[in-house]
Amino acid sequence: MRPLLVTAADVVELVGRVGLGRFIDGLIARLEEVLRRWRELTVVPRVSFQYPAGVVEAMPASDGRWYAVKVVNGHPDNPRRGLLTVVALGVLVEVETGYPVMVADATLLTAFRTGAASAVATKHLARPDSRVLGIVGTGAQSEFLCLSIGRVAPIEEVVYYDVDPAAMGKFERNVRPYGLRLTPASSGREVAERADVLVTATAGRGRRRVVERAWLRPGTHVNAVGGDAPGKTELDPQILLDAKVVVELLEQALVEGEVQNVGKGAVYAELWEVVSGLKPGRVSRDEITVFDSVGAAFEDLAALTYLYELAAAEGVGREVEGLLPSPADPKDLFSLLRLRR
Repeated sequence: MRPLLVTAADVVELVGRVGLGRFIDGLIARLEEVLRRWRELTVVPRVSFQYPAGVVEAMPASDGRWYAVKVVNGHPDNPRRGLLTVVALGVLVEVETGYPVMVADATLLTAFRTGAASAVATKHLARPDSRVLGIVGTGAQSEFLCLSIGRVAPIEEVVYYDVDPAAMGKFERNVRPYGLRLTPASSGREVAERADVLVTATAGRGRRRVVERAWLRPGTHVNAVGGDAPGKTELDPQILLDAKVVVELLEQALVEGEVQNVGKGAVYAELWEVVSGLKPGRVSRDEITVFDSVGAAFEDLAALTYLYELAAAEGVGREVEGLLPSPADPKDLFSLLRLRR
């Protein structure tokens, strides 16, 4: 069996072939489909090794047909070295044989699936007439979040802020071609006070209060994305106590998410329960809703299976000969070494 190798350049080519909007739409649909099959999944919290410079993690999930695992890092100081804060490698394994069918760059895919997860949450939790998207933190993830949320909500204006003016300029250059009205802000408070849908996607460490409770208007939906590790949060805890809070995987969120600051009692539901209709999402115009997103392995399962099927259909990537051993007799692995001394 020859696994398919899909590089970062292949992902770029694939998005170009199908179109950015169609690629995002398909990923959002796949993620919702996986969430509706929640009881078929095996999902565990990621295995995280913390280091002074950052974190390296393994994220496995399975639906009985596929086993997917992603190895990913988070190193906030990497840009100072000219390196990405997050890079990832994904492997998709066929459960029936245990053989890997795809090895793929998952760096771009992680950005896409993080955007897709916030889009799914926004679809079910934000007011349907939400027109102003606010973003605090315009780093590498921000464009993916903006464009993904724009696929499910009638966003007309994006108000944005970052402590780094260069990051704000980068965001403006990348998003302007998509026809949204872009409004730079002078503070996170200005963003929060104007937003119908608010995204926090900062990379700073520690228990920060990037957004205060008093800044939020009634009816705001918040996608809290940047708080994704023990001791690393972004929201005033009072927001969580006053809001309807939805998480991806409760066990993981209590350790890594915003709710680590307030406990299990503040959590209304896991995302699959809302998408499946077991619990209602937004029920009034004035309630504040929060998607406490830390990134979970089922999202990578959805993204990797989506990438594999799309790459195979479009003929993108290449099959790798010799990556795995293939002896004539599958019980005689040593035959490959027999003449070696």
